[in-house]
Amino acid sequence: MVSAMSSIVRATVVQASSVFYDTPATLDKAERFLKEAAELGSQLVVFPEAFIGGYPRGYNFADQSTRGKESFRKYHASAINVPGPEVDRLAAMAAKYKVYLVTGAIERERYTLYCSVLFFDPEGNYLGKHRKIMPTFSERLVWGFGDCSTTPVYDTPYGKLGSVICWENRMPLLRTSMYAKGIEIYCAPTADSGDKWVSTMTHVAMEGGCYVLSPIQFCRREDYPSPPEYLYSPSEDFVTPDFDSIIWAGGSVIISPHGEILAGPNYKGEGLFTADLDVRGEIPKAKFKFDVVGHYSRADILNLTVNNRPLVPVTFTSSPCKSKDKDGECKDI
Repeated sequence: MVSAMSSIVRATVVQASSVFYDTPATLDKAERFLKEAAELGSQLVVFPEAFIGGYPRGYNFADQSTRGKESFRKYHASAINVPGPEVDRLAAMAAKYKVYLVTGAIERERYTLYCSVLFFDPEGNYLGKHRKIMPTFSERLVWGFGDCSTTPVYDTPYGKLGSVICWENRMPLLRTSMYAKGIEIYCAPTADSGDKWVSTMTHVAMEGGCYVLSPIQFCRREDYPSPPEYLYSPSEDFVTPDFDSIIWAGGSVIISPHGEILAGPNYKGEGLFTADLDVRGEIPKAKFKFDVVGHYSRADILNLTVNNRPLVPVTFTSSPCKSKDKDGECKDI
């Protein structure tokens, strides 16, 4: 049960790189940032897309050579099972620092990988996940497709919390489905960056009348293994890369329901960006003029139907029971 609504929540987005191919080290790094955020008084901390497991930036997963297959094997090994020991550790961190924790993770289900977001509460409970429903462009070579059975919005004492990942935020029907679920704290971890992304996030905040939190990785070439183990681009076969070079500049941001930038964007390095969110105070003011699934909707002429059922490739049905146990239940034969 959710306690009474608190007026203000201090929220932090983390701008940092994973330790690629080293999930235990990435979890250690996550804990360092969580500790720092807790010292700032943060009650909600959001990490970037694919933070646990890593974003395969620059890599050519269309490479079907022996080296390409080995790269996928290593990436698969860096992903995490949900639930699993890494999820347990993240839950313990959330409890230790008494925060709602939202983090991007590469989820492994047998031999398929999913770009997911995991949710934890301050009591150390794993709440659930969102699987990215549409990997972007070359991401489709390495990640599977989620469905709308994992598009949760959670009640918290600070407001309704959910997540939409990266270019899913360009999908108006998905955004509308999240607005219909009442999302108020809209987490948008991404691998995008720059002024156009900030514009997208500003639009989402104003369209949804919600707070938008968008953490983005800041990456240098040195955050990835050296060639030939990891080729950021084919040219690294022939040149020595500058390991200090920035390959993704961040730009994490927090935006109010009125489209005001409350923290960020920052393109200079890793760090924490924090703002106080007044859900009960500011969202009603924004919805007064525009409520996209309320008084500004026209359900008589425009409506959306969402399939929330899990979409699975194989469904097993039971045949009539031929043998029963002593309790009258069917048993395997």
